Amino acid sequence: MKKRVAVIGAGPSGLSVLRAFQSAAEKGSAEMPEIICYEKQSDWGGLWNYSWQTGVGHDGEPVHSGMYRNLWSNGPKECLEFADYSFAEHFGKAIGSFPPRPVVADYIKARAEKSGMRERVRFSSPVRIVTYSDETEKFTVTFHDRTEDHICSHEFDHVVVATGHFSVPNVPQFEGLSCFNGRILHSHEFRDASQFRDQNVLIIGRSYSAEDIGSQCYKFGAKSITLSYRSKPTGIKWPQEKWKEVPLLERVDTNGKTCHFRDKSKLDVDAIILCTGYRHDFPFLADDLRLKTDNRIWPLGLYEGVVWERNPKLSYVGMQDQFFTFTMFDAQAWYLRDVILGSKELPSRDEMAEHSRKWRELEDRAVELDDPLECMALQANYIKELVEQTDYPLSREMIEEQEQHFRDWEHHKTEDIMAYRDHEFRSVVTGTMAKQFPTSWLQAFEDSLESYLAACAL
Repeated sequence: MKKRVAVIGAGPSGLSVLRAFQSAAEKGSAEMPEIICYEKQSDWGGLWNYSWQTGVGHDGEPVHSGMYRNLWSNGPKECLEFADYSFAEHFGKAIGSFPPRPVVADYIKARAEKSGMRERVRFSSPVRIVTYSDETEKFTVTFHDRTEDHICSHEFDHVVVATGHFSVPNVPQFEGLSCFNGRILHSHEFRDASQFRDQNVLIIGRSYSAEDIGSQCYKFGAKSITLSYRSKPTGIKWPQEKWKEVPLLERVDTNGKTCHFRDKSKLDVDAIILCTGYRHDFPFLADDLRLKTDNRIWPLGLYEGVVWERNPKLSYVGMQDQFFTFTMFDAQAWYLRDVILGSKELPSRDEMAEHSRKWRELEDRAVELDDPLECMALQANYIKELVEQTDYPLSREMIEEQEQHFRDWEHHKTEDIMAYRDHEFRSVVTGTMAKQFPTSWLQAFEDSLESYLAACAL
């Protein structure tokens, strides 16, 4: 009897899993299992599906995506390019290194369509509960078919969790927020920077989302942007006429407008945006199956960052803090595919735990150096370890070139945060340079797929 595999989520990580199995099927390398992918949205693409809605969507489900209008890639596309499907192959021409969201979304979905994977996906089918029986050695996956509006349960030999971890906001509490008279929102609810034109905006956080949302507000005419950090300033040279950094917010005054900070400074603001990250949240998993971690390069409990050590029939994809995104998802998917197909033998549970402990120690050392590039290099080494065990068409040299791209990108950001997207990088897949986009990012206000590709043709 064929194995049955459930994949939960049809965003980039889940689609990587489907593509990995499809690749093996094309090569005729093993008997393929029966695969069903459950996706709560009505289309695949995960976070890359923009929705104007926030909170709860029209279907009664929490809105998954936190992407916003005029979002452009904040990292070089050459560092997330699929090794088996290049941007050049998809678009038939060179494009810029930092395309807008609709361009990246089109690229993600095109590989899935080309691979004929849609028939494996059950859309509008959020998973409600996953349990495992020691007696039958099978998982029971219970889901809600929202199209027909009924609850169903199916049994599987393996389950792959690929739901991502950027959809459940981490919302800190500060004294006096309930008194604030302006708008308070988490970055997950941010949809359009033009809403903050002529406003004094306070951003809590110093992560990539704080960088980008602050840059968006600057680009679309905010009066001022103040970034409030918990640990230390970003070190970025912001446009001085509108931007400053202050220590962490302590409280909001009872007047509903004045914010007080740890350095005893204070400021009147019109809006507060919480760029405070997300929680790993898997309410559909039984306790003995649930990964519990914060956002880090090496979550404990996952052998090779993928296999649930307490029950190797369960796997997770894309649960790490991410530099490489799609590249890492593919590397993980190809590895776990071989585990499920039986061509990759796992060590004992103790050996798996020791392997994870050593990687965690490497992460701890990298974090102590307080340099994000050290964590990036660690993730690059992790990807090398995965791809060297599989037939994924990405070489060590290609990964090292992507590493250098990231180093150059970080340097460009430090040099000029508003102009780093105006640089070009070389594809490690095709060897060709990206095309210089004719308009600087700061002056580009149209982000549709059609307008972007037309501009690239100039």
